[in-house]
Amino acid sequence: MNGAIASDSAPDWAQLNWAPMDSLVQAQIDARAIPGAVVVMGHTDGTDAARAYGHKALLPKAEAMPLDAVFDLASLTKVIATTTAVLQLVEQDRLALDAPVARYWPAFGLHGKAAITVRQLLTHRSGLRAGLDMSLPWSGADTVWRLIEQERPTAAPDTRTLYSDLNFVVLGRLIEQVSGQTLAAYCQAHVFTPLHMTDTGFAPDAERQARAAPTIRLADGHWLKGEVQDPMARRMGGVAGHAGLFGSAADLARFARMLLHRGELDGARILSPQSVALMTERQGPSTELPWRGLGWELAAPLVPRRLAQAPQGLLGHTGYTGTGVWVDMVTHRFVIILSNRLHPDEHGDARPLRREVLSLLAHTQAPLPAEQVVPRPADTPAETRPGILTGLDVLEAQNLAPLRGKKIGLITNRAGLDRFGQRNIDILRRAEGVQLSAIFSPEHGLYANAEGAIPSTTEPLSAIPVLSLYGQQQAPTPAQLEGLDAVVFDLQDAGVRFYTYLSTLGKTMEAASAAHIPLWVLDRPNPIGANVVAGPMLDAQRTSFTAYLPMPTQHGMTLGELAGMIKADKALDIDLHVVPMQGYRRDMRYVHTGLDWVPPSPNLRTPSTALLYAGVAFVEGSNVSVGRGTDHPFEWLGAPWIDATALHTALQSRQIPGVRFSPIRFSPTQGPGAGQPCQGVAIEMVDTTALRPALLGIELASALQRLYPGQFQLDRTLGLIGNTATLQALHRGTDPRQIEALWADALQSFVARRQPFLLY
Repeated sequence: MNGAIASDSAPDWAQLNWAPMDSLVQAQIDARAIPGAVVVMGHTDGTDAARAYGHKALLPKAEAMPLDAVFDLASLTKVIATTTAVLQLVEQDRLALDAPVARYWPAFGLHGKAAITVRQLLTHRSGLRAGLDMSLPWSGADTVWRLIEQERPTAAPDTRTLYSDLNFVVLGRLIEQVSGQTLAAYCQAHVFTPLHMTDTGFAPDAERQARAAPTIRLADGHWLKGEVQDPMARRMGGVAGHAGLFGSAADLARFARMLLHRGELDGARILSPQSVALMTERQGPSTELPWRGLGWELAAPLVPRRLAQAPQGLLGHTGYTGTGVWVDMVTHRFVIILSNRLHPDEHGDARPLRREVLSLLAHTQAPLPAEQVVPRPADTPAETRPGILTGLDVLEAQNLAPLRGKKIGLITNRAGLDRFGQRNIDILRRAEGVQLSAIFSPEHGLYANAEGAIPSTTEPLSAIPVLSLYGQQQAPTPAQLEGLDAVVFDLQDAGVRFYTYLSTLGKTMEAASAAHIPLWVLDRPNPIGANVVAGPMLDAQRTSFTAYLPMPTQHGMTLGELAGMIKADKALDIDLHVVPMQGYRRDMRYVHTGLDWVPPSPNLRTPSTALLYAGVAFVEGSNVSVGRGTDHPFEWLGAPWIDATALHTALQSRQIPGVRFSPIRFSPTQGPGAGQPCQGVAIEMVDTTALRPALLGIELASALQRLYPGQFQLDRTLGLIGNTATLQALHRGTDPRQIEALWADALQSFVARRQPFLLY
């Protein structure tokens, strides 16, 4: 799967270099959104690529993710099992789509449900609520049937779309009623066995349980592994029309290929072409998103500018546990993304991964011919996501008008995504009238996953050169800028003085000024808050690539605002254009923006890590490990010469706001203490609003100096602390809170200095 392709080709996915895919999946693993994943892509006649990433299990022990992992498919049960079975029975005239459910289950018609039809259940337009009250101590399928008979609709049938598990619980009962078989037995005999889906079914046997990816841990400490996570399905014995199905990616690929073959695969006819066509037809009003066919959600095909097209042609469905299947009836391709995002702490989120994978695959396709493009109907609301618009989103809303007719260079990395998960690289290279000629990458490279000097390379999906700005050069050279009409800068900053993307911006501005080339800065949030100015001021003589301007550690500015300050401070004659965000407030932390977190560098894995980094990094220039080379960078701190209990006791006694500590032992694979047993502390964020990162950093340095004056190399922290007076105070043993007070005058001066450049 290696080799580059031309940007306007329609490639066979099997021939692609999947470095971009690997990067975005790994980014979500690094961000702790998922422990691991299996991604399978293919077309009508086979599988193009199948990849397993990360871990199947993190607890009680780490297990790598295998390609044949069995997943709790959750709500994929609705479309793989229940919808398929219902349509088979419709084809046999044993069910009728527009017949009332009460025809087959008379007691269902009680309490205002007599008019609800089978079709309305399949399209979530029955008016039934989402699920039963799980706070009541009921159990057993028979009890569920009685409870459903007593249900009253929350809306009249066919008046609104209300996604409901109850709809498919009822459909599961209908399948059993008219077939004379249990739901599990019917689906096994008429769907899974004919399709040779050997890993798919309800209630997996011992062998499949052993391959299952765990989901959650129950209150009694028992991990659910091969046992259904959905509480309602679990109380029903693990078999229900809405959840309970288990399966593997390979099996789902066979199911997807059956749909692409209009209901048949390898001689086994599962559905008629007419039934498959019904799945793809919109069943509700066009003003309600998502559009729905029978069972499935509908979306635009996997092609460029898909969000401007009508949401039809792509069948899709997701599951609560982190699973998803998409079948593109237009390009004749399918995508399967399986993760167990609930493991290990139920805090994972598979939505960013889904958005990014689908977007990337869409941009590997050629645009549809004009005659095949179906514009989004005028009465269809635009697909929106809550939260702010970054500069990239704002530029997209302008149809990239300011860049039309220009040959451009782009400075970015893997975090350069819009709110729909689309890469800025793909947006620009597909834009009409825009020629993306060069990509420049900062420290850590285009995929934000490397350390040290970064070589120049080629972007594999477009064959565009990727020129490194962290190695032999730190800014675009005159030769690299020659022939460009503009440079676009789109990087996610970390909000601290010593993060080098600020220096990359400054050096680029200097180069663009010298070459008389306009620079466009697409603004993004300050992830740790643009309303906070804190920490020691950099000594004027200590500017460097890790300290571009004299400023405190937390400058409280966005890169767009800093561009204005750089232009003024350096007296640059540059045609600077900053595209501000919309909806952004200075007091927003990243978690408030509604944007997906994509780690902008290998060790800033979560927004909380970025906040800790602003303080913990104070000591990383010394002989102390700050967790690099572990799964918890800037959350673990230690060294071979530290006593964990002593350091823990010293730090806890300081009552540092916003964090708590626990003793820990670990062996980092890089940095100080690499390969050695280290003792130290785990730093847990307990209150992001109370934490003062700079104070935390000084407290860490102070404790290490007090406890280990002959071993802790305090002087080596000056490079990141950046302030000689602060270092001298630490040597004197000054209380950290008194040191914090010493910064007040300089901070007040910086606040006044930054004021003219603020955009929000």
